[in-house]
Amino acid sequence: CSAVTGSGRKLKDNAADWHNLILRWEKLNNEGSGVAEKIVDQRLKRSPGEAAAPPPGSAPPNPGRPLEQACSELVGVVSKMASIVAKMERLASSERGVLELETFQRGAAGRGGPLFHSWPTQLFVEQSAGLLQCYQKELALKQRVLQELAHTGPQDLCMVYLSCWLHQPYIPADSRLALEALLLETGHRAL
Repeated sequence: CSAVTGSGRKLKDNAADWHNLILRWEKLNNEGSGVAEKIVDQRLKRSPGEAAAPPPGSAPPNPGRPLEQACSELVGVVSKMASIVAKMERLASSERGVLELETFQRGAAGRGGPLFHSWPTQLFVEQSAGLLQCYQKELALKQRVLQELAHTGPQDLCMVYLSCWLHQPYIPADSRLALEALLLETGHRAL
């Protein structure tokens, strides 16, 4: 078994990085979902007319404190997700760079054969661009949910935001297949 070098090594390393970043994203999505649920619960507890007067002689409780803490947690989660998307952008850029280098070295026809099993370098670039686009859109949605969740009045709308966070509508099931295909092609998964 020969060692992979050059463009092949870069693409193989990038495939592993894609996998690791997506696993981190999924972990953060689950964490964020729990935090978003806490925000909605706190929001519903703060409904007008439900606040009871504090007992005489005691300091009034700060009902907004748990909500503020949960919002801060969600800001942290979204910030980490933005960092992941920035790393994904660098991976996609790196793969475009590999393709441009091959085009420069070998002309418009590019590499004569595939680097691994069957994919030309162009397909790695396309798969990465597709994955990146999904996660960029999903990040924009999560940022919007972050802005709106604690300030939304109707319970139904809160539930829509929670559902959007949990189900990630901009990351379709075929993006998972694209990742698995990338891992299969580069030898990270056995055929």
